[in-house]
Amino acid sequence: MTDGTPTQEIKPPPAHWESDVILRDGRTAHIRPIRADDEQLMVEFYSRVSDQSKYYRFFSPMPTLSERDVRRFTHVDHHQRVALVMLLQGRMIAVGRYDVVAPQEAEVAFLVEDQHQGRGIAQLLLEHLAQAGRERGVERFLAEVLPDNSRMIQTFRDAGYRVASGYADGVITLEFPIDPTDTAIGVMHNREHVAESASIHRFFHPASVAIVGASRRQDTIGQLLVRNLVNADFAGRVYVVNPSANAVSGMPAYKSVNDIPDEVDVAIVAVPADAVTDVVLDCAAKGVHGLIVISSGFAETGDEGRRRQRHLVGLSRSYGLRLIGPNCLGVINTDPTVSVNASLSSVMPARGRAGFFCQSGALGSAILEKVKNRGLGISTFVSAGNRADVSGNDLLQYWEEDDATEVVMMYLESIGNPRKFSRIARRVSLRKPIVAVRSGRTTQGVPMGHTVRRIDAPQAAVDAMFRQAGVIQVDTLEEMFDVAQLLAHQPLPRGRRVAIVGNSDALGLLAADAAAAVGLVVNRSVALGADATAEDFEDALDEAIDDPDIDSVVAVYIPPLHVTGDEVANVLAAVGEQSDKPLVSSFLGAEGIPELLRVPDVAGSTAGRGSVPSYPAVEAAVRALARVVDYAVWLRTPDGAPTDPGDVDPAAARQLVQRILLDRPEEVLLDREQLTELLATYDIDLWPVVPVASLKEAQAAAKDLDWDVVLKATAASVRERPDRQHVWRNIDSASEMKEAWGTLTAFVPDPAAAAFVVQKNAPAGVPISIRSFEDPLFGPVVSFGISGPIIELLGDWSYRIPPLGEHDVASMIREVKSSPLLFGYRGARPVDVGAIEQLITKVAHLQNDLPEVSALELSLALSGVDGVTVLTAAARVAPVRDPRPDSFVRRLPDVGATLPD
Repeated sequence: MTDGTPTQEIKPPPAHWESDVILRDGRTAHIRPIRADDEQLMVEFYSRVSDQSKYYRFFSPMPTLSERDVRRFTHVDHHQRVALVMLLQGRMIAVGRYDVVAPQEAEVAFLVEDQHQGRGIAQLLLEHLAQAGRERGVERFLAEVLPDNSRMIQTFRDAGYRVASGYADGVITLEFPIDPTDTAIGVMHNREHVAESASIHRFFHPASVAIVGASRRQDTIGQLLVRNLVNADFAGRVYVVNPSANAVSGMPAYKSVNDIPDEVDVAIVAVPADAVTDVVLDCAAKGVHGLIVISSGFAETGDEGRRRQRHLVGLSRSYGLRLIGPNCLGVINTDPTVSVNASLSSVMPARGRAGFFCQSGALGSAILEKVKNRGLGISTFVSAGNRADVSGNDLLQYWEEDDATEVVMMYLESIGNPRKFSRIARRVSLRKPIVAVRSGRTTQGVPMGHTVRRIDAPQAAVDAMFRQAGVIQVDTLEEMFDVAQLLAHQPLPRGRRVAIVGNSDALGLLAADAAAAVGLVVNRSVALGADATAEDFEDALDEAIDDPDIDSVVAVYIPPLHVTGDEVANVLAAVGEQSDKPLVSSFLGAEGIPELLRVPDVAGSTAGRGSVPSYPAVEAAVRALARVVDYAVWLRTPDGAPTDPGDVDPAAARQLVQRILLDRPEEVLLDREQLTELLATYDIDLWPVVPVASLKEAQAAAKDLDWDVVLKATAASVRERPDRQHVWRNIDSASEMKEAWGTLTAFVPDPAAAAFVVQKNAPAGVPISIRSFEDPLFGPVVSFGISGPIIELLGDWSYRIPPLGEHDVASMIREVKSSPLLFGYRGARPVDVGAIEQLITKVAHLQNDLPEVSALELSLALSGVDGVTVLTAAARVAPVRDPRPDSFVRRLPDVGATLPD
């Protein structure tokens, strides 16, 4: 204040309010809270805004801002008055703000520099302001708009919120709640998809490419990049940048990218790591759209490299550039209208139907060689190296709409945002299959250079996430190619029923054994004998394909001596081309798509639809078929409606958690009263217990509970005894309690430490356990299992990542190996499985709604024929220091958070 009034301390805004974002056209920008030292930026920004835009913002001519206005706009408290600015190349290009005008109600307004209008900036600012408002207790936004400001009116109406409007004094007033409805989230995800897909499109379809670091020496990376790009017959223009040469490979060399007279879409950077920053600035000045940084010397080298990488990504994004790499192999598009090999690989793969993403550059070269040898072909290829910016999620967004890509292959060494990956992959998998190999599955290890949060979730939870998303997860690269070549060339099976047709009894039996081991059902097995002719094969294959009880066919052909097998190959190719059921083969022990089994492709691929994949071993053929069958079953299984938790009160739960965490910077274990109250907000009834330390206390507690009680020891060292000698049930009198107390204390080495409790006797049932926790990388994770030490030791748990659909909950119960105990095992009465499903649903919603719940465990619930009784539970809550990776706003990963100093 300037009038002598004491200045109130203004707390800084949360760090996560600052983020990089992708605009509608695929370029990047930076959003952050406005600062008091932004006055000059504000003045400069306002001077570039047109008079019409100023009039739309203030409803009157305001050619300039007074000093008082500038101060008012730049000095906010980040609570009642919040302002976010968007920066590009260090300049302010937009500002959005809200001012609280009534309890839980704020007025919102935007101003976007004219030359940047139409890029989705106001929509992004609205998303981030709404999230900030929700965190500050705002529930509703108001906006006053002039009637002819149609663009801004449409921005609000397109946001996905429920908008109500009124008209008075020549102004339209829009009013809408900012709660993240399914519609609003869907709109946000659609815009995210458009923007991220656009940011990748330019890498695959450049009209011009500049190679920075091009060299005349034959043994250099720069020379290899030039040679690969030229030899691929790139359809665009190639420019070479070398400040020390006049020409490279017969092309004129430019001192810098900015010296190139024409536009440049993509720059390939192959200079020493410490020179890359200057290249970024040069490319930014030229207006380059994207960078492919081949150079190494970044996060893969240690702390100094991590700092260099953080600076590289931040600088690139601040100038609107997306970046592939660093330390990457590069990008390939086999489309003949583009034909770009912007990579270190001298292998330009043939045109095919599969898109491929990997991270390791060295592995990428081996992968491309394997693709070529198998005759598979690819549509597009990306090796992202350290994956500092562009990731597999971005590629999925692009491939979802790419008509040339029918199958997606991914080799994942780490997952930066698995929650977002799961969401996008689930949507993509409904249109085209994704086959993935994930390294480090056992160790959860991450290669040097990959900057991601740690994973606390067990391996089974990660695998469950892949299954939920419909991703075909395989164990090896070889198996990935086995599955991909089947998906790329053969139709999907309708079910698990298989026919085996072959001329070797031994291999036929191996195939049948392999099929049974992976869950396939052999409904027909035809042994034609070693002297079978091509006509014999044709008749047997036709009968199998025409059989309505057969869903797919495995053909085995081992030729007799001095027989080429060409005639049988022609039969297989002809049947495979015409069949509406998948046909796989083990033909001459060949691998891939042999020339003899290929069907010509009008689109120019190495092998067309209907080509018959061959496997060197029948087990590999059957295993690949089983993976595809599982995907086909997933594809045809209705996901079901989103789960309904019933009568829950998330707002009350949030208030309770906030009250508990008030002035508590660390994790808190809830006491019994707090836990009971928290569970009650999600309609979970936790039965009360009375801790007792003596027989007298136990008898008094039982009397207060009106007898029919249980006495049990709850200390971890005794409560999981297989002989159940820590529990005495059906106690109905003081004498029975005395007997129970004497017996149990005799079995417990230290009765004082046994933590005895008295609890009302619950109906008989199967003991189950439901757990949830907040993973630093995955966000919420939920698990289910039958309670007991043996099952605990065997790890018989199922996992899911919320939010859950009805099918997720149902399959979660049924996939544990001990699930028959719930469905009438050995004549027992089946339990109320619907009640278990509802309890899992409530826990999943609680964990999904409350990231502050670091862990929740319903360690003992009895599932009976008439419902589920929750007897034992525990929960911990902790302050949320970072938002979930996939929250209610669009933002790029925070390189500052993932790259430690």
